[in-house]
Amino acid sequence: MRRIDASALELEERVVKTNKVQKTHKGGRTLSWNALVVVGDGKGHVGAGLGKARGIPDAIRKGVDAAKKQVIRVPLSGTTIPHQVIADWGAARVLLKPASPGTGVVAGGSVRAILEAAGVRDVLAKSLGSSNPINTAWATLRALQELRTPEQVADLRGVDVSQVGVRRPAAEMQDAQSA
Repeated sequence: MRRIDASALELEERVVKTNKVQKTHKGGRTLSWNALVVVGDGKGHVGAGLGKARGIPDAIRKGVDAAKKQVIRVPLSGTTIPHQVIADWGAARVLLKPASPGTGVVAGGSVRAILEAAGVRDVLAKSLGSSNPINTAWATLRALQELRTPEQVADLRGVDVSQVGVRRPAAEMQDAQSA
């Protein structure tokens, strides 16, 4: 898969979770912070990264740098996703379902942050496994990577788009008929 140039995009940053971590040495404890950061342009590009440093600002900066290196393209169908998808990462399992216009983002935690940063406006989401924000973030990104447009599915199958069983929202159907 081709890497997306994050410097060409207008990405917004959002800190999802900060966590204080300690390591015990012979001479005492070493305190550091990790930060889960999501970047996205609201137009179908999103990435997440984890940064760790002695101070919160440095951890956030490192998280932003890591997120920009992992930006992915999310196929959108209007303001929602093209189809239902379930993805796992460790013990976390995330379910994403398309929703009708006006529903909003029905999700919580890191799933909501990632979907909003990607520009998904109408979606139903459920975290089915672990509630760990880091693992649910990675599971959400994996779910978004598994999404395919009807055109991509038709190309993979070697058939015309009209032969792919697609249920489109009513507004899209009316636009297609009037055109």
